[in-house]
Amino acid sequence: MKCAPPKESKPASRRASPALKAVAKHRKPRKGTAAANPFPFPLADAAESAPNATPQQAQALDMAAGLRLEARGLFWSGWRLTHIAQHLGVPRTTLYGWHKSDGWDDANSTQRVEGTMEARLIKLINKEKKNGQDEREIDLLTRQLERLARIHKYEKTGKEADLNPNLDARNAGPKKKPTKNFISPEDIQKLKDAFLGSLYDYQHVWWDNIGERTRQILKSRQIGATWYFAREALIDALETGRNQIFLSASRSQAYVFRAYIVAFVQEVLGKTLTGDPITLANGATLYFLGTNSKTAQSYHGNLYFDEYFWTNNFTELNNVASGMSSHKKWHITYFSTPSSIQHQAHALWDGSHIQDRKLKLDVTHAALANGSRGADGIWRHIVTVEDAERGGCDLFDIANLKLTKSEDVYNNLYMCQFIDDALAVFPLSVLQRCMVDAWDAWSKEYKPFAQRPFGHKRVWLGYDPSLTGDKAALVVVAPPEKPGGKFRILYKLQLHNVDFETQAKAIKKVCDSYNVEKMTIDITGLGNGVYQLVRKFFPTVRGLHYSLEAKTMLVLKAQAVMRANRLEFDAGDKDLAAAFMAVKRELTASGRSVTYTAGRSTETGHGDLAWATMHALSHEPLEEGTGLATTRTTSFIEVSE
Repeated sequence: MKCAPPKESKPASRRASPALKAVAKHRKPRKGTAAANPFPFPLADAAESAPNATPQQAQALDMAAGLRLEARGLFWSGWRLTHIAQHLGVPRTTLYGWHKSDGWDDANSTQRVEGTMEARLIKLINKEKKNGQDEREIDLLTRQLERLARIHKYEKTGKEADLNPNLDARNAGPKKKPTKNFISPEDIQKLKDAFLGSLYDYQHVWWDNIGERTRQILKSRQIGATWYFAREALIDALETGRNQIFLSASRSQAYVFRAYIVAFVQEVLGKTLTGDPITLANGATLYFLGTNSKTAQSYHGNLYFDEYFWTNNFTELNNVASGMSSHKKWHITYFSTPSSIQHQAHALWDGSHIQDRKLKLDVTHAALANGSRGADGIWRHIVTVEDAERGGCDLFDIANLKLTKSEDVYNNLYMCQFIDDALAVFPLSVLQRCMVDAWDAWSKEYKPFAQRPFGHKRVWLGYDPSLTGDKAALVVVAPPEKPGGKFRILYKLQLHNVDFETQAKAIKKVCDSYNVEKMTIDITGLGNGVYQLVRKFFPTVRGLHYSLEAKTMLVLKAQAVMRANRLEFDAGDKDLAAAFMAVKRELTASGRSVTYTAGRSTETGHGDLAWATMHALSHEPLEEGTGLATTRTTSFIEVSE
């Protein structure tokens, strides 16, 4: 059904010019003729058909030809002949003649589109004063008409070269290999749209401040910071051609960025980025480095420093890292969960690293909840788990977090509050000496993705079962190859809200991948259920009865190992460090003795990895490594048969 044009488009008082009136005065067509044209030539090309016409006549003919095309276009757009006549000031009988002779009703959809485009193009070309929009539309219409012409030719010949004139020339020359990691401008826009369309409110704040020279972000755990900055850096590299450097406590953690980037491009575009580092077709390179990279200072680009509050020798490392982004075109982004106020990076956070003058910086949550640039030129932002929830993140059950974590642990991990561990049982300064880049340090012996990651070398296993409200924790420890040597924490696993049978199956799976020589499980209370199931496939498992004396000996042994620099674990395992930092010295209920706790109750549920590690270490006598060990020295822990 054909619809009428909008009322506002009707020119109520438009009068036809004398030339148009002359055109309109035509003879009625004879029967059997196609008439409606008062001239013996087509109106579409008056200049060539009437070379002897006067200028006034030629102008009238050109206008008539243009009106004829415009009328046809309006008709194909759904206008009625009556409304077209009113709009153009042409007699309806004239329109009827054009309609019949040109076969307006017989045209297919392609012809109608093509004719409408042609009419619009002619109208634009005839405009005396053209603006930028007109010129862009002319260019677009011209290209579309050229494309349609190639399609018509292809329909006749069936040759693909008629669709693409460059095809023959391209096929004639030597074939080029596709450009590695090429992403077209259209694909870049797809990635950017997908990226910006998936952000929470606080991540939009980060994006809005991407132009800041230096950003420091203190954040809650697991709110998608690594995920976000991996994508942000990719978009920046694609749009600007700038290098991007990801610096993490360990190379394995740095490769998380790479995994996020590769997965993002694969998901949106179906393409796979390759290489390490990843070099894009525009020349931008994405580097993934651990903090012990000896060649780090040779790289230049935007720097993303991940979990900088957990790195060892931060001051020295930061001097090298900041040199990567010395030029003003580079930006630096620090982001991390908080650790201890004794950590070297804390001075950078509160501005005390500038010692020649005192800066007045407000680094409270109230001042930085929306982000703010300080007197030192650094833009800072604090995002707690509660901020994240208000910003649209629905990944957390905050009520459950408060229920299963102690107040101190909850404030540290999720509310961005630093710990004062000056008097801690396992202070961060001691733990940092244990942190290594396992990717490099253990590369010859440990293959984490192999079927048997540690080959047939012996390991010790420690397990802290799950109680009501807390997590079960398992660690695989490589014992020293010779007396007094180093322990290495190869693997860790945490289970939450699973039954005893599921816990036992998880232990069995680990035993299938490692050559487990010794195993210790806490059998105090409900842990005995897991112990009984494990005994069926590992009869020599040792059950540990928790007592005041046993807990004390566990802690003393771990302290002795750490003080002697005999323990190593991957620097990216900050949750393991946090578990040890959670161990506290407390008085017993009687007030007569000292005990050690780390959230091992229904109210807290933290420190499980630390206790599991201490279970594994307990297989070595307390005196071992101290110079006091003898051949008669045995393990010091009371066990169950």
